[in-house]
Amino acid sequence: MTTTTISQTVARQLLTVQAVRLQPDAPFRWSSGWLSPIYCDNRVTLAYPEVRTYLKQALAEAIRQHFPTAEVIAGVATAGIPQGALVADALDLPYCYVRPEPKAHGMGKQIEGRLEAGQRVVVIEDLISTGGSSLKVVDALRANGADVLGMAAIFTYGFPVADQNFQDRNVSLVCLSTYDALLAEAQAMNYITADAMTSLAAWRQNPAEWGL
Repeated sequence: MTTTTISQTVARQLLTVQAVRLQPDAPFRWSSGWLSPIYCDNRVTLAYPEVRTYLKQALAEAIRQHFPTAEVIAGVATAGIPQGALVADALDLPYCYVRPEPKAHGMGKQIEGRLEAGQRVVVIEDLISTGGSSLKVVDALRANGADVLGMAAIFTYGFPVADQNFQDRNVSLVCLSTYDALLAEAQAMNYITADAMTSLAAWRQNPAEWGL
């Protein structure tokens, strides 16, 4: 499949299983305080074997193409943990996952699994918004001596601030699908009206002010 076809297929799958919900007339409030016409929870895909398998295979193929020298797969806690484990299994590679912060008890670990200094790692994330939490994982891996080749994710909102954050940290990012692809598929599926399409496009341009 071409990259465009994969992006369209993933977008359609996310809409079909309602991992993504589009509600411009009844927006969600994110933890950041932003009002948003979209809510994405890719953990929903785990309940659908056909979708789960497609995403696993697409992520694995993306890693083969973009990061062929990967030695370890690392999942971002929590949503990236199951996706990362599935991908590591598909690639027959060692796996670990990374917490946002070290545990406050026990061994005080932030990285669960086994990671040797110098190993080449690809990080798996389910969703990219600004990239802040995802890049904290990269920082933790690098602090433990890992050579982070890049990150692969299921979906990105495509915010310019995320592109800048990844560029500033020198992290290559590969995403299966994008916000633009999602809107195109939603329109093709008659999932949204023309007015809703306009509102959704406007949100991406200025999410902090949208809906106020």
